[in-house]
Amino acid sequence: MSAEQHRARTMRRFYQYQYLPIHKTALGAEDTVEWKYYADTMDAVRELHDAGYTVLAVEQVEGSLKLGEFQAEPGERYALILGNEVKGVRQDVVDACDQALEIPQYGMKHSLNVSVTAGIVMWEVSQAMRRGI
Repeated sequence: MSAEQHRARTMRRFYQYQYLPIHKTALGAEDTVEWKYYADTMDAVRELHDAGYTVLAVEQVEGSLKLGEFQAEPGERYALILGNEVKGVRQDVVDACDQALEIPQYGMKHSLNVSVTAGIVMWEVSQAMRRGI
């Protein structure tokens, strides 16, 4: 095996390992929906801002907007940043976003599974965008 073949094989293994959690979760959707991996979320936020998106962190922080109060601006493009289920969105990432949204929660437990949170927030933001058209 040549050095180039070995390098290509090693890189394939790296990418397969790196994206295995995506494949396990997406169950094939990663093949039909465009996506990109970022080692650092701040790089994604910068790229989204450069592309003209309003970037919204989904996190319970001081000054966050309750999800039901979110109003989409006509013609605006939005990107959502969701965090790790345990640690959430890093504070520097929240600070780099244009706004933080939170799902109002009551009782003792103030945490939802990230996939549940994503579904709720994407639905509500899409509805706000339809109303804003």
